[in-house]
Amino acid sequence: MRIIKVSDVERFAARIVPKQPQNNKSIVESIIRDVRKNGDAAIRKYERRFSNANISILRLSANEIKDAYSQVSRKELGALRFAKARLYKTESTVMSLLKDKTISHDGTRITKRFVPIQSVGCYIPGGLARYPSSVIMSVVPAKIAGVKRILVVSPPNSDGKIDPLTVVAANICGADEIYKTGGAQSIAALSYGTNSIPKVDKIVGPGGAFVTTAKSQVSITTGIDMLAGPTELGIIADSSADPKYIALDLISQAEHSSDTFCYLITTSARLATSVQKTVSELVQTVKRGKIAKYGLENNGFIGICKTCSDMARLVNILAPEHLQIMTSNPKSIANKVSSAGLVLIGNNTPSSASDYLLGSNHILPTGGAAKTRGSLSVLDFVKINTQITSSKRALARISEHLQILADAEGLSNHYEAVRGRLG
Repeated sequence: MRIIKVSDVERFAARIVPKQPQNNKSIVESIIRDVRKNGDAAIRKYERRFSNANISILRLSANEIKDAYSQVSRKELGALRFAKARLYKTESTVMSLLKDKTISHDGTRITKRFVPIQSVGCYIPGGLARYPSSVIMSVVPAKIAGVKRILVVSPPNSDGKIDPLTVVAANICGADEIYKTGGAQSIAALSYGTNSIPKVDKIVGPGGAFVTTAKSQVSITTGIDMLAGPTELGIIADSSADPKYIALDLISQAEHSSDTFCYLITTSARLATSVQKTVSELVQTVKRGKIAKYGLENNGFIGICKTCSDMARLVNILAPEHLQIMTSNPKSIANKVSSAGLVLIGNNTPSSASDYLLGSNHILPTGGAAKTRGSLSVLDFVKINTQITSSKRALARISEHLQILADAEGLSNHYEAVRGRLG
C-alpha cells in the first residue's frame, strides 16, 4: 500500500478515488431490449452464454427448495437463523417508529401514513460465489415493512442450480418466489416482466458492473435502492491502534474483488509504516491474498493527515461505504463524520462482523452515495401516503394568500378553482 502525506485534503480527495470503467453501457442496453422483446427466451439465452446453464423452468419449485435444505448442515442453518434474528430485531425497532401522524391546520387535516411498497425484487449475486447473507439483508427488511410480494433472483451455476445456502436463506426469510437468473437479464425481467417473472415496483441488492448498469438504466421506470460499486473501507486510526487489527480489516474487505477501495487515514507516521509492513506480510499467506493484494496495491492507500479534523474532513469527502474508527477517543471523531454508509466505532467493531452478525445491514452506499443515504433498511420498502381533508371555511381562510401566490406564478385558474367554491 502507498503511504501518502496529505497536505491539501480537497485536492487529495479529488485525485485519489479510483475511476470505474464505463464500457458496458451498450451491452447492457442490448440485453435489456432483448429481454423486453423476447422475455423468457432471452433470459435462457443469456444464462447459457454467461452461466453455461440450460434453464427450462426459471422459477424454483417446492421440491428444489426442499432439496436445498437437504444440502445445508444443521450448523449452517443455525447461523442463517441467528443472522436473520439479529437483523430482524434492528429493523423491527426502526419500523416501530413509523407511526401514522395527523396534522391539523384551521379546518384542514393532513394524515401521513407509512405504507409498504407492493412488490420488490431482491438481486443476490451468485454463480461462482455464494452470498446468503445478502439474502438476509434484503429480504428481512422488506418482510418487516409488509411488502406483499418479494422475489429473489440469483444467477445459477453451470448445472442450472442456485447455491443451496442462498435458496434456504431466501426461504427462511420469507421470499415468495425464487428465480434462476442473474446479470442484466434478471434486472430487465424484474423491471418489465416476462411470462415467468412478474414485474416489480422496486429492485434492491448489490451486484457486479453489469447489474449496476442495468439498475441505472431501468430506474427510469422501476424504483431502485442504490447503485452499488466495489466494496469500500476507510479506517481512521491513531498511534493507540493495533496495526495487525488494521491490516486484517483492510484485507478482509479487499478480498471481495480486485477493484475494492480500502484505505487507512492516520496522523501517525509510525502507525502508517507498521500497517504497510503488516499488510505486505499477511497478504502473502492468507486465503484470497492475491485478490486482496491487487486491490490494496492499485487502489488502496495510507494517508497521513496533520490533524484529527483533517482526517474527519477527508472521510466526509470520500464518504466510504464502511468507516472504522480506531483511536483513543473514537466517539469524538465519529461525531464529526456525516458521510459514511456505516460507522464502526472502537477496536472491536470490525466491518467483517457487520457484514454478517452485528445486526446492521451490509447493503450500503458506495461511490460517494453515503453523502445522501445510509444502509438498506425498512425505509427503502415503505412510502409516505398523504391524505388531506379541507373544509370550505379552511379554503376561505387561505384564499387571499392563495390568490397572491397564483397570480405571482401566472396560474390564475388555481385561484379560480378555489374562488368558485366560496360563492
